[in-house]
Amino acid sequence: MEVALVILVVALALGFDYTNGFHDAANAIATSVSTRALTPRIALIMAAVMNFVGAMLGTTVAETIATSIVDLTDASNHSALLVIVCALVGAIVWNLITWWFGLPSSSTHALIGGLVGAGLAASLGVYWSSVYAKVVVPMVLSPVLGFTLAFFLMVGVLWLLRNRPPTRTMRRFRLAQTVSAAAMALGHGLQDAQKTMGVIYLALLTVGWADKDAGIPLWVKVAAAAAISAGTYAGGWRIMRTLGRKIIEVDPARGFVAESVSATVLYGMAMGLHAPVSTTHTVTSAIMGVGATKRASAVRWGVAKNIATAWVLTIPAAAFVAALFTLLLRPVIG
Repeated sequence: MEVALVILVVALALGFDYTNGFHDAANAIATSVSTRALTPRIALIMAAVMNFVGAMLGTTVAETIATSIVDLTDASNHSALLVIVCALVGAIVWNLITWWFGLPSSSTHALIGGLVGAGLAASLGVYWSSVYAKVVVPMVLSPVLGFTLAFFLMVGVLWLLRNRPPTRTMRRFRLAQTVSAAAMALGHGLQDAQKTMGVIYLALLTVGWADKDAGIPLWVKVAAAAAISAGTYAGGWRIMRTLGRKIIEVDPARGFVAESVSATVLYGMAMGLHAPVSTTHTVTSAIMGVGATKRASAVRWGVAKNIATAWVLTIPAAAFVAALFTLLLRPVIG
């Protein structure tokens, strides 16, 4: 039975990773496609490759997911695995709902909400101090940093280029966006693929199939990287339209700045704080930051409000779905 449950966890985790890829593909490439710096097909191929590379660059975020969210030490292997299954179901369901409505919500927070909801419904412990320090604080900090840094960097860029010919300048920024979009896709892989690794690693640790001192097995890294790359290549056109056109009309200079700032925040959070932050939150706030340098009315705040609502709802909604499935399976979980 444990073998079947571990296989189910791996399958669901990779399925979540795939939905993460097509749900969040737009994060890396929406601005580049909307400014015509890259064609959609080339952008998707580039994003898929860089997602794979980014996923292989570290494991700190994965270890945070595996060891710092829900406490499974007092649960039987059977119960712990079923809790992980319910957490993944909650995250996947919320991902699909928000994808259908074109809302760029956070796959990261959907997964964390799923783990918390399933853990609470199964009467297990949650590492609240860790959730606060490594989830809640970065959840607030990353969009604030994204907006603020993007706004002031864009102001500086506009001042430096105030006397340059606009057509030639925008052509150069369009070329530069190839690099910034690649950097953004790399950061997305570094952050989001590791969350799937963390869930699979948690299941393997539960049944004693992995050594905590040895770290995450190579096959887990490769499988998670491949799944998110495949999902990215499948594309996320609904969300891409929201990020690329509905928030502001992005020009190449603003697209380059938004992508560069987003990538920097993602790298800093992963490498410095080991925090699983949302690529969606970060890039959306950066796009709003560069848009605000035109004028406040240039940002379509109604769309931004809808996105912010999805941000606020993600953790409790995914937690609710996961808790519901956990309660339904409670007779099986024990």
